[in-house]
Amino acid sequence: MIRFRLKELMADKGFRESRRVTLDEVSKATGIHRTTLSKIANQRGYNTTTEILDKLCEYFEVPLEQVAQYLDQSKSEG
Repeated sequence: MIRFRLKELMADKGFRESRRVTLDEVSKATGIHRTTLSKIANQRGYNTTTEILDKLCEYFEVPLEQVAQYLDQSKSEG
């Protein structure tokens, strides 16, 4: 399963800049609809496009592996 780290990235950016980063702000800066960002942040297993991942990488200035990570569910099942 792919896990998106949007909430963590927003918190990290907010901490670095000593302010609160909101989904609305990310939406306006990237052109990604706020509803899509909310689904990425809150819905397990949400499926998105490479275009959106590219925009998030650019906005947060991080490589893809910091936006999304692969979780091997077979290891967690026991």
